[in-house]
Amino acid sequence: MIRYASCLKATRMVTMATEFASCSFPGSLSLLNTHLSSRSYITNSPGPSREDYDVMSRVTPHVTQFGGFPHVARWYRNVSSSSGGDNGPSVSSSPWQPPTPEELQQRKTLITRNLQEVVGLERVEEVMKSRDLKIYWGTATTGKPHIAYFVPMTKIADFLKAGCEVTILFADLHGYLDNMKAPWELLQLRAKYYEAVIKAMLKSIGVPLDKLRFVKGTDYQLSREYTLDVYKLSSLVTDHDARKAGAEVVKQVAHPLLSGLLYPGLQALDEEYLGVDAQFGGVDQRKIFMFAEKYLPALGYKKRTHLMNPMIPGLTGDKMSSSDVDSKIDLVDPPNVVKKKIKKAFCEPGNVTENGLLSFTRYVIFPFLGEERQFEIKRQPQHGGDVSFKDADALEEAFKNQMVYPLDLKNAVSDYINELLAPILKEFSTPELRKLSSQAYPVVKAPKNAPAPEQEVDVSRVDIRVGKILEVLPHPDADSLFVEKIDVGEAEPRTVISGLRKYVTAEELQGALVAVVCNLKPANMRGIKSQGMLLCSSNKDNTVVEVLKVAEGSKPGERITTEDHTNSPDTQLNPKKKIFEKVQVDLTTTPSLEVTYKGLSLKTSSGTLTTKSLVGAAVR
Repeated sequence: MIRYASCLKATRMVTMATEFASCSFPGSLSLLNTHLSSRSYITNSPGPSREDYDVMSRVTPHVTQFGGFPHVARWYRNVSSSSGGDNGPSVSSSPWQPPTPEELQQRKTLITRNLQEVVGLERVEEVMKSRDLKIYWGTATTGKPHIAYFVPMTKIADFLKAGCEVTILFADLHGYLDNMKAPWELLQLRAKYYEAVIKAMLKSIGVPLDKLRFVKGTDYQLSREYTLDVYKLSSLVTDHDARKAGAEVVKQVAHPLLSGLLYPGLQALDEEYLGVDAQFGGVDQRKIFMFAEKYLPALGYKKRTHLMNPMIPGLTGDKMSSSDVDSKIDLVDPPNVVKKKIKKAFCEPGNVTENGLLSFTRYVIFPFLGEERQFEIKRQPQHGGDVSFKDADALEEAFKNQMVYPLDLKNAVSDYINELLAPILKEFSTPELRKLSSQAYPVVKAPKNAPAPEQEVDVSRVDIRVGKILEVLPHPDADSLFVEKIDVGEAEPRTVISGLRKYVTAEELQGALVAVVCNLKPANMRGIKSQGMLLCSSNKDNTVVEVLKVAEGSKPGERITTEDHTNSPDTQLNPKKKIFEKVQVDLTTTPSLEVTYKGLSLKTSSGTLTTKSLVGAAVR
């Protein structure tokens, strides 16, 4: 006979406890089902209590017979997902000991390091004097997680080192409510995929899973109590506050759905229903966090502390996003794809403020390396030899002073990212996880008459060729212009107009090998049509301009590009799309006077494209 009387301690449940004690299975299971029809947990608490775990252990042998008891099945899923393992919640075998002032400071430092902002730090300090801090981090199960997810994972490792109890919420319902980014029919599959990949990431950086609690939103967000609180909250929250709170998180459209307005309220209620002291997230969540600080007390719930990570730039310099393919690296990208994406990343020499690679080294790679390893850059002796850095500040300073070049940084970051991803790739090579991935993110076939996708903008679309200047004459109607005849490997030389008369002499240009952009739209310049453009380097105020030098032995008409950008160039660049202007932003010169695109040298078969003396110059 299965008895549950000892689990029902509330006074109002004494009668039911007696009935439980007198019932045998399945009668006791039927009684439990009736009891749970009007509540989420046995003691009506916002989360599982010890009584829930005790009852769960007794009904587990009969789990296959839950089909006829829907409320028991729902309750069992909720409690199981909150257990943090197979044996219920982790409970320390030794009594909790208050930390010494030194230990308290060490834990606080671990909790707050590398955060951009903390709201309510004093509440953290008060809790830590009496017990371990409880924190949750949630992620909506929408697009595939990418390497930026290592940033919160690394911070979660800090929380665990500080002795915190950490809950990870897979917010499947939120993913649906956010403009249906996760379709209803894929909700469960996406949640399973997220759980598998997040656990693989944590193992990759050495975080023990047994110290974490994993919860799905739909395991408790559909309960009677939670739903009633959503209704209560909707009677308090204004349309203005709901829109404002979700402005940086919920997808913004011209005619938003009501579901997007519910999103901030649900995230606020999660703090109460997960039973935590603090919520952790990116600084883009700040408006939702302030929404929770305002409205939870209105429902009679306490304010929570909010811990905010900075948002690291993506590969293009903007926020890394699942919806922007060019800005991110997937967690299951193979090593060659990682290297290719990193080589294309925005990484301007000396720029340490808009540099996604430097941000990733600070918030992920250095914590991953720990105190035992240093950040190592391997390079040839002629390029400065190998160098290592013990912390992110030292690396940033070297990059700022151009002692570390973009290509150096890209090569090193590629190697460390591939080291992080190796165990994830191995885990996701199994048939089960490959199948889960294809089911959770099915490939949508484009309609037959759909327009071709926009081609990626990079230097390969610009037709840069070796040209040999055959003739140089002053423009008859402009004192600042030259008219050149240039052999670019075609049947006839091209006429090119350049504004170089006050920077170089005609004698210096005559017979020179130069770099010519050959697929710009021809333009009339003071009555003469120009069929190309000479590439030059210049300082910031354009007082010094140098014609770029092509390696000796290069042939007129030979293409100039990087090793990684070999696609065929456009026949003619569309001036309205400003393709050359977008490419030009990433063209510069290095301390060794080489011309590079995103850290990669522009070259012919005979050698690299160079400038005479300008370092860190614009190229146009």
